Amino acid sequence: MSYQRGSLKKVKRREGEILVLRYRVTNSDGRRVENVMPIGLVRQFPKDKDAWREADRLGLSGRINDAHARVSFHFLAEHYLKADFGVDAVRPKSVNTTSHVEHVVRAYLVPRFGDEIAEDIKPFDIQKWLKSLHESNGLAWPTISKMRGIMRRIYKIGILHEHVAKNPVLHVETRSKSDYKAIVITPAQTLAILKALPSPLHFTLVLTCAATALRASEILALRWSDLLWNEGRIRISKRWAKGKDGDTKTEASDGYVPLHPTLAAHLRSWREQSLYSKDTDFVFPSLRARGRGPLSASVFVADHLRPAARKAGVPIEDGQRFGLHNLRHSLSNWMVNKAKVEPKTVQGILRHAKIQTTLDLYTQEDRDETLAAQGEYLTALGVATQLVQ
Repeated sequence: MSYQRGSLKKVKRREGEILVLRYRVTNSDGRRVENVMPIGLVRQFPKDKDAWREADRLGLSGRINDAHARVSFHFLAEHYLKADFGVDAVRPKSVNTTSHVEHVVRAYLVPRFGDEIAEDIKPFDIQKWLKSLHESNGLAWPTISKMRGIMRRIYKIGILHEHVAKNPVLHVETRSKSDYKAIVITPAQTLAILKALPSPLHFTLVLTCAATALRASEILALRWSDLLWNEGRIRISKRWAKGKDGDTKTEASDGYVPLHPTLAAHLRSWREQSLYSKDTDFVFPSLRARGRGPLSASVFVADHLRPAARKAGVPIEDGQRFGLHNLRHSLSNWMVNKAKVEPKTVQGILRHAKIQTTLDLYTQEDRDETLAAQGEYLTALGVATQLVQ
């Protein structure tokens, strides 16, 4: 950090003309603002060297540089948003990631810690606050863990640019395992949902999502040119976010999913009926927007998918999450537990970077399988058939 000496300035006050030491400090919003520290009456210091001697005796220069160095968390956070997401960023961020991070910083971190000196914030205070977000605000632990990661990154960038010297978040603990358990539906329930959707647009959307496990943002971004009919696969290179195309969620998400002849036949049938069938048109267009964009996933789920699922007997409680993403969970669960597909193959279909995500988050324990496994063990013990008539 650069050293500030400040400058002398005469100021008229009620007690007379006084001499002050003038200096500038970067405010929390990034602006440079003037501050002053009084030295004494002008008549007491006829020469500048006398005034500087008195300023040194009072320790004003040290206090100036202490104020200059000890930035607020608000300043540190705003600096991070500019430095880590701007032209100097080593790793480019997607529009969706940028928006999410800005929301966390400005809606949670700054309101809580913004006015505090960044280096004075205690690790235990951070940990208590994060825990309260779960207990009082009902935020899921994975969400809180991501918030901790963003706060940790704020300090890391601050250290890189020499605004702070330490990172209190390094000592903060959170949980990362979610309490959320997705509703998983069977192929029979999926078929019942499909039969309850009379619109060929909606029918084909759900069928494609169920068979490919595409994320909602990925399936909405599909154009007809992404369907590689002759190769038997679908190209996934983008996702629809905030009204425009964006990068895929992760590098592993950028790739292909299979296009089986049966699914291809349904998609060809839908293309023949669609008003928007050019290669550059959306596969699942918004009819209200006259094909200029894809349909709204949230509107479709609320108006069509959830009612169809309830009609099919899927137990969805009020306020419980259920949408296109549940079809992704359901395919993973069925392939691993029922079809006995190799987990590595399922990971490839879902395009997860780590197989643990496929097995731990997207595949649930199967009651039939655990019951059968227990039965096999009892048979091996030689007691299974003696008591069962």
